[in-house]
Amino acid sequence: MNYHTNIISSRVKKSPVKRENLATYNYPIPSRKTYLLLKRSFDIIFSLIFICCAFTWVFPIVSLLIVLDSKGPVFFVQRRIGKNGRSFRCLKFRSMIINEEADEKQAERNDYRITRIGRFLRRTNLDELPQFINVLIGDMSIIGPRPHMFSDWTRFSFVIPEYKLRNLMRPGITGLAQVKGHHGPTPDYRSISTRFYWDAEYIRCAGVRLDLKIVFLTSFKFIKNLLQHFFKSLFKV
Repeated sequence: MNYHTNIISSRVKKSPVKRENLATYNYPIPSRKTYLLLKRSFDIIFSLIFICCAFTWVFPIVSLLIVLDSKGPVFFVQRRIGKNGRSFRCLKFRSMIINEEADEKQAERNDYRITRIGRFLRRTNLDELPQFINVLIGDMSIIGPRPHMFSDWTRFSFVIPEYKLRNLMRPGITGLAQVKGHHGPTPDYRSISTRFYWDAEYIRCAGVRLDLKIVFLTSFKFIKNLLQHFFKSLFKV
């Protein structure tokens, strides 16, 4: 699949889910070749530094915890939708037991498939760290709409026909929708359309300033989550 279009949904003044058709108002996506070049350069440099500095000690520790907690591989590899609708192999630390529903069913609250260490990895987003490898090889970006598995992408496209417009940019490890608090399961129209709205807003407004803001907010939330779980575990002991 390869989509060629130059319009995405416009800003909705109040709530993005109050309009039945999110593409009623459209606007062009401006040409930003310089920005995209800077964005890709930042992706390569940042992911290289992160892999060299963090993976050497984070990967062995997390890998050991996963192996001790449940049977199966350390990594979970899944086909997901990338830029222009092309599929790629998305890497994650495995957070579930081996199951046949992994490529079809979203994780739910209190999902029986999620392992004990997997619950911690998901709450702190540590399960996403292997995606820096995807960033380095060009499948993903550090900032962008989150990549969906095929079943979710198909389902969301039926709900919002314009959903393919998210694929105008490389998917990201984090994005505007995530720093706005939209992550996890998408059980209804409101959750799907609201996330789509913020992804579309990112594509429309993407720039160095916005990317740096998202990186800062994501880092802040990541450190906050780690500290919260550390102190919870400490007091339980």
